[in-house]
Amino acid sequence: MKLKSTKWLSLLATGSLVLGPLFLSTSANAAVLNPKGTSVQMFHWKWKDISKECTNWLGPQGVGAVQVSPPTAAQNGVNWYDIYQPVDYTSLTSKMGNATEFQAMITACHNAGVRVYVDVVANHLSAASGTATNGATYSATTLTYPRFSAADFHPNCAIQDADYGSPGNRNSITSCRLVGLPDLNTGSAYVQGQIKNYLTAMINMGVDGFRFDAAKHIAQADLQAIYSGVAHTSLAGEPLWVTQEIIPDGNVDRNSYLTIGTINEFKYAYAMKAMFRNENGNSISQIRSIMGTPGNWGGTWGFLNSSNATAFVNNWDTERSGDSMNAANKTGAVPNDTIGSKRYDLANILMLAWPYGDVQMHSGFNFTNRDADAPTASPFDAAGNPKINQDWDFVHRWSDISNMVAFRNVTNGQGVDSFTTGTVNQIAFNRGAKGFVAINNEFSAWNATLQTLLPAGTYCNVTRGVLNAAQTDCTGEKITVAANGTVSLSIPANGGSLVPAVALHINQKVSGGGGGTPTCTSVPVTFRVSNANTVLGQNVYVAGNRAELGNWTPSAVNLLTIQGSGANVPWSRTIQLPPSTPIQFKFMKSGAVANVWERNQATGSGNREATTPACGSSLTLDVGAFQF
Repeated sequence: MKLKSTKWLSLLATGSLVLGPLFLSTSANAAVLNPKGTSVQMFHWKWKDISKECTNWLGPQGVGAVQVSPPTAAQNGVNWYDIYQPVDYTSLTSKMGNATEFQAMITACHNAGVRVYVDVVANHLSAASGTATNGATYSATTLTYPRFSAADFHPNCAIQDADYGSPGNRNSITSCRLVGLPDLNTGSAYVQGQIKNYLTAMINMGVDGFRFDAAKHIAQADLQAIYSGVAHTSLAGEPLWVTQEIIPDGNVDRNSYLTIGTINEFKYAYAMKAMFRNENGNSISQIRSIMGTPGNWGGTWGFLNSSNATAFVNNWDTERSGDSMNAANKTGAVPNDTIGSKRYDLANILMLAWPYGDVQMHSGFNFTNRDADAPTASPFDAAGNPKINQDWDFVHRWSDISNMVAFRNVTNGQGVDSFTTGTVNQIAFNRGAKGFVAINNEFSAWNATLQTLLPAGTYCNVTRGVLNAAQTDCTGEKITVAANGTVSLSIPANGGSLVPAVALHINQKVSGGGGGTPTCTSVPVTFRVSNANTVLGQNVYVAGNRAELGNWTPSAVNLLTIQGSGANVPWSRTIQLPPSTPIQFKFMKSGAVANVWERNQATGSGNREATTPACGSSLTLDVGAFQF
């Protein structure tokens, strides 16, 4: 059924889709939505509860979107995974609520500035037989479901474990049954049409994006045909957000799916677990080599490019399988990263501070049985207060994590500067001149004086608190940034009651340099050059006409940091210089061969020229290519 974009769909008790009341969201609404880049997986949350949470918390905190569990009539059982076994795509009566509640949730979230992403199960239908959440009857034995019959499925075969590691068995992965689930023939025009109708219904209700569950088990051409057949713009006027669950193995070519949308980067979850638990010699100090760096992502683990990835510390599958860190798994079968440690908090803080991918926090429920269904108890008490860490974990409300959403929004577009380590489990870095983070994953305190690029003043450590309502003080710890940009920190050991981290950003500044004309002795200036055509053993330096720049003396110039590997990747370094001061500078290569000075034809002297910024500001001198 072809549906018009100015109407939303309601569902009759019969479960059939019909055109309902007028619902129109224009592109003007896009301006009031929170910045993209952060979302929360609201696993198994009911629509009416998400409506409240968008209004009361997620919107005000600056969260860009919620990703909701599949809003489809599904198997009506007693396990959490029942919602991932759909029965009827034309009905939105699920364990999380009905169509009216779903529409009300979209409206409430949009009004709060929060987008809604839907988890879509298009690979298979339920492996059971019986009555679904909408009252429809079905049979996996005879392959009869509402609007589907045996002709709409691939032949019954089982995926073997060996198939996942063999590119030659790709057809098995896409056409055989995933853990016994009847596999839809997604190459069929009819099956594609049913899924397109479902996606279109979601778009017409105002949904802003999709996550395709088990995308690896759908042939790329089939999923491409399905997605190509629907609108790619939301009613809010934005491009639809699309990501795909593709767990990496030796069988699937993840890059081929990038024509459809981004990909869930499971390597990110694996790396976080390895780094924070110190598995196989890994530690957080190795994050740049493991993942790569801004402008040169990939690293030793082969990460996707940042623009192609959705990153997460854990999701509902990985916290149960033990493949990631977790907070809610209380079975005792796998480590819990909140017991005797704050490493789960630290991993989420690092994720929100590190400029990789679209990031997702996970908010679900505590469990002692890995197959248990969601709690029947509301996440809120009778007065509407959240019952944090009772039945529902409310990770998105843990203040040290939630406050980092604003940090990510403020530092968006900034690189990683002045990366510093204490031990291998202690790191600090700047996000340009807008943010600074230090993390201690040791079971001993970290006492250090570290360089920030922030203007001098007093800041709130947002992992402990934020500005009060009058913006005159912090609700938690305050940190002083000295005139030269340094901070003297004593970060407690991991394992105590306090989260051992410091996070500062320019929107959480209490005093110093604000109100009137700020005064300072230095400002951060970032020097960046690319296409230097270096050879093995050769480094790049910046020199200039001031003592901070070495006064043109080759032995005193400043070594830059390479942003990746290769002859022509960028090199950069941030240096504190006096404010509002004219400077001359240029770049030099040295190491494997004799010194090679840059020659700039743009000025008569052959030197590059600039003026440092005023107090309270920063400057990036991205000159492009090395001039020979």
